Amino acid sequence: MIRFEHIGKSYAGVAVVDDLNLHIARGELLVLIGASGSGKSTILKMINRLEPHDVGRILFDGQEIYAFKPRDLRLRMGYAIQSVGLFPHWTVARNIASVPQLLGWPAAKITARVDELLTLLDLPPEQYRQRFPHELSGGQQQRVGVARALAADPDVLLMDEPFGALDPVTRAALQQELKRIHQLSGKTIVLVTHDIDEALLLATRVVLIDQGKVVQVATPLALLTQPANAFVADFVGRSDLGLKWLSLRSAVELARAQPAVPGITLPAQASLREAVSAMALHRVASVNVVDAAGLHAGVLYAADVFAPPGGCA
Repeated sequence: MIRFEHIGKSYAGVAVVDDLNLHIARGELLVLIGASGSGKSTILKMINRLEPHDVGRILFDGQEIYAFKPRDLRLRMGYAIQSVGLFPHWTVARNIASVPQLLGWPAAKITARVDELLTLLDLPPEQYRQRFPHELSGGQQQRVGVARALAADPDVLLMDEPFGALDPVTRAALQQELKRIHQLSGKTIVLVTHDIDEALLLATRVVLIDQGKVVQVATPLALLTQPANAFVADFVGRSDLGLKWLSLRSAVELARAQPAVPGITLPAQASLREAVSAMALHRVASVNVVDAAGLHAGVLYAADVFAPPGGCA
């Protein structure tokens, strides 16, 4: 869907992006990660022409991005950033409706879309539609920012450190919210972060950038288990590699299909890392797993988590 071909970008003669070649497929959630100054935000902004590239081509749906008028290109791409940037004197509904109004959508369609997105983001429309940004928490403002970016049903959602300024609890909730939105909508999402745990949690593929160059493009699991070089291994974190690996798998994957046992219960989407943490905290060797409807889905045993591949407890 988006293709970078030999892209270069320099500031004052210093290369910030160097011979970038990358294909972003329709429907994937691709995460650009790297240290501050690595060039990841510049790469994101080049997609919607907020930053021009010096050499090479960027294709969007098979067309060079300079074949589009900037306004037309940006209306096809939602954009969410860390600072949110809501209009302070507009209601939540009007903030979300800003792009559909620019596109001339009928009022009834706009109202329906606003309510649909507020519901999707767990902000009941009757409670939040007429509120102003200053009446919202930071996490709620970020949700509205995401809703605004999605309002006109864009082909692509671009996100630049969208959760970086939030507290850990709110950030974790919004990360799960984004995963859910991606699964429900099938949107192509390109997200920038410097947080490796966030990248591993969210991405279908991770692109690790260093000094404007792509170091490795891989799935989260491949990045952990098959790092391209020592830089990747160090960036991912050697000391807690096993814990990160546990974070990529859900409790229900290893749960045994058997009746519930006495003890604690976790949702099926909980990671193996969360399950092991819960077992250690409560000093138990198993947890029950329940599905989204609250129905028993099996029992996860610590012995199964640590059993060798192909082995049994």
